Amino acid sequence: MNILKIALLQIAPCETLEENMEKGIISCRKARAMGADIALFPEMWSNGYRIADRSPETWISEAVAADSNFVRAFGRLAEELEMAIGITLLEKHQKGPRNSLVLFDRFGRQMFTYAKIHTCDFGDEKYLTPGEDFQAADLDTACGPVRVGAMICYDREFPESARILMLKGAELILVPNACPMEINRLSQLRARAFENMAAIATCNYPETVPDCNGGSSVFDGVAYLPELSGSRDTCILQADGKEGIYIACLDLAQLRRYRKCEVHGNAYRHPQKYGLLVDTAISEPFIREDYRE
Repeated sequence: MNILKIALLQIAPCETLEENMEKGIISCRKARAMGADIALFPEMWSNGYRIADRSPETWISEAVAADSNFVRAFGRLAEELEMAIGITLLEKHQKGPRNSLVLFDRFGRQMFTYAKIHTCDFGDEKYLTPGEDFQAADLDTACGPVRVGAMICYDREFPESARILMLKGAELILVPNACPMEINRLSQLRARAFENMAAIATCNYPETVPDCNGGSSVFDGVAYLPELSGSRDTCILQADGKEGIYIACLDLAQLRRYRKCEVHGNAYRHPQKYGLLVDTAISEPFIREDYRE
């Protein structure tokens, strides 16, 4: 079978960039020993998403470039281990710091850098610069090419994020995360997978990290099978709160068969009717009052 093994590195951060790099490398090696084809970090691993209760000047100074030694170390590791790696960071960028993911394939080639578009501007992330586009690429894996896209945490709240990635052909969407994964957020991920016929892999911090609770998950997006009379549970992995490396086995052949014959995704959309979604003048009345200037 065409099984893609996805490692969710549900691990707690350390105090420094160097310690996070070392722990991240060790965790990737463990994931590869467990048979992983892709390893995914939780959100902003470079500084452990340590932005709450600290001055913006302090945590912004911790930003590192996408071509920094920290990031390049994981590119070299991906090549060494022959395993794709999605490393996350507080990215130093010419337009301002960004919340980013850099995806390397198993040959250490940088496939894309995705910066979180829906930054949490109701909190500390208002000091970050949002990304400009959703990214998808053909990732070379031991199972052959897999079309992979990315969202980051709060992007999940907006159906347009996964929809755009589906339209760009994404079969698998990687979602680094740093917040409590409770029933409603898990339901969002389940819905994004169902409505786009795409696998959604989310990696969170463990319960020992403030405002996080583990619960990393993978939904494979396949709701119906010919041999079943009803729908099936699309959740193929649900981690508990403990720190650890969790492996999900995604059946790519099954997903691809499903995408060819089912009615979701792009099959019966009417995009000509969706103009209101991008009409900022009309959406203005729905902005929360306390956000108005």
